[in-house]
Amino acid sequence: MADQLYNNVCRECSSLITKRYSTSFSLGIRVFSPKYREPVYSIYGFVRFADEIVDTFHGYPKAELLQRFREDTRRAIEERISLNPVLHSFQEVVHRYQIENELIDAFLDSMEMDLHFHTYGDHLYKKYIYGSAEVVGLMCLRVFCEGNDAEYQRLKPAAQSLGSAFQKINFLRDMASDFKERGRVYFPGVDFTQFTEADKIAIEADIKKDFDDAYFGILQLPQGVRLGVYMAYIYYIKLFQKIKKAPAQQVTKERIRVPDGRKIVLLLGSAVRHQFNML
Repeated sequence: MADQLYNNVCRECSSLITKRYSTSFSLGIRVFSPKYREPVYSIYGFVRFADEIVDTFHGYPKAELLQRFREDTRRAIEERISLNPVLHSFQEVVHRYQIENELIDAFLDSMEMDLHFHTYGDHLYKKYIYGSAEVVGLMCLRVFCEGNDAEYQRLKPAAQSLGSAFQKINFLRDMASDFKERGRVYFPGVDFTQFTEADKIAIEADIKKDFDDAYFGILQLPQGVRLGVYMAYIYYIKLFQKIKKAPAQQVTKERIRVPDGRKIVLLLGSAVRHQFNML
């Protein structure tokens, strides 16, 4: 009974982290069937805290903190317990859904890259996208497939494409703050001070391909998660459309966003389309 209480408290911590940090994702998760919600909250809590170390803990020894987080993660998985509630709920999910260590290591490797690289060539860019975004989608896909490896392998490319599209849009949305606050430019061959319409159009074409590859995978997801993932997809499509309409120079000066009220309308519209099989 005491163990179960602790487990529940840890899961609730990850749920709270998701809701406080991401309005759009938490709304999508809320429409999942109940059995999928807590595992995805636990994955989000894990990746959110690692990202916080490298992005916001200024004035602290980020490299040491991230290395400690990596070691604590490994220990939590090996021992099946942690006094860090985020890691404890995450290790539960790792064991229950057989999430591979390779995915976890790739994610943490990408977080470490943020401590050492400020510009990215093509190889590093692809490696970073895979580790920071695609593997997160694959962790969630392990949960969605509930041990069905054939289904996981079939949907894996689409899950990677969706994670890739989301991350590239985040890079465009946050281009100004990434450069001004952290000195980072993720897109290969792009000079922030000379960001052109041609640069922007090429990036957008790459994102559109990712979205096209991801869409049919979303339609094949289990019924209990399809609407939630589709809601996230629709939100990012709308954000993508707003970014496409903005001039390149605007992207380098401000963070383009979808207002909260508009998010609610988009999510409600997605629910209606899902209800009438109109996805």
